[in-house]
Parts: sequence; C-alpha cells; structure tokens
Amino acid sequence: MKVKVFNQKHEAVGEVSLPKEIFDTSWKADLVHQVIKAQLANRRTPVAHAKGRSEVRGGGRKPYAQKHTGRSRQGSTRSPVWIGGGKAHGPSKDRDYTQKINKKMRVAALRSLLSQKLREGELQVVDTLELKNLKTKQAAMIRENFAPKGSMLFVTSKEGASFVRAARNLPKVKIVVALDLNVYDCAAFKHIVLEQSGIAQMKI
Repeated sequence: MKVKVFNQKHEAVGEVSLPKEIFDTSWKADLVHQVIKAQLANRRTPVAHAKGRSEVRGGGRKPYAQKHTGRSRQGSTRSPVWIGGGKAHGPSKDRDYTQKINKKMRVAALRSLLSQKLREGELQVVDTLELKNLKTKQAAMIRENFAPKGSMLFVTSKEGASFVRAARNLPKVKIVVALDLNVYDCAAFKHIVLEQSGIAQMKI
C-alpha cells in the first residue's frame, strides 16, 4: 500500500510503499488494551513497604518466662500485637506486578494500532527529520506543520539525531527510535510522524 511522503514543510514530495502486514491489519481493541495494561504493569516499581516482625529493630529476648506469670505466652516484643512490633500483612516492596505478554501478541497489537492510526489519518510519513540548524524553533515549526493540535510522537531512524536534541523540550511531544516503538507510546499520542528511513528498521 502506498502513502504520501511529506517534507518538513508538509508538502507532498512523493510516495512510499508500506508493508501490508504491518499497516493493513484489522483493529483488535481487546488485544491492544491487554498489551498496554501489561506494559504499564511491567513498568511498575513497588514502593510502599511496611516492616514485619523479622525486620523491625529489637525483640531478640523473650520478654518474660513462659510459665508461672499468669499472663499469656509471648516470644518477642516485636510481635504485631505489641507496641513497636512489626506490621501484620502490610504492603511489601517484594511484590511482583509483572505480566507476561507473548511476542506474537505484542507484535499483533502494535500492527493493529499502527493500521488504525493510518486509517484515521493520524499517521504520516516525513522524508527526513534531520535539521540543518540545531534549533528548537525549527523542530516546533515541523510539529505545527504536521498537526497544530494534539500530542505527537516522532519516530526517527537513529538515536542521537539532531531532531532528537532539538525537539525533546517541546510540550506534548516524544521522540522514539523505530526499533523502540511500542504499543503504549503509539496509543498515548494522538499523531504519529514516521521518518521514511525508519520504516525498514521497524522489526514488527
């Protein structure tokens, strides 16, 4: 399938053939939702943590004799029933939130999302994102030329390009390398601008 290729001024300068297996697949909303949830879960880092009876300081000595005191048996002053004791069933930083997503599912979800973006006119191809002058103003003009409203994801062909350094401070803009393209970023941003040389690098 062929789509238009634009220059940085958003003028049509030619056409490019996009692989059908990537940009012409059916919309799978449930699969995309599942992959996004898994991707966010895998990024999650447990922070909340309460110390248990084995982690709090002290409590090594038995507080009083086992028998002949008339009181209940106690083995440590760091039991959860004691003041200064450990927390029973508190949150733990050892909790694992990761979810497994098969490679075929991830690839299918990304292809489905890219195809839907293309059908809705939210995915465009630019001939190059290289800038002659390393100026944020020039990167902002490219962003305005392609879509003045809405967030935008730029997909470049290589890391460390001049456009990456010029556009990284623009609001509602993110730049990713074609090799690192993922489902969450594609869904989180309204518009996608794909550099022509990055199409061959998309291993999906």
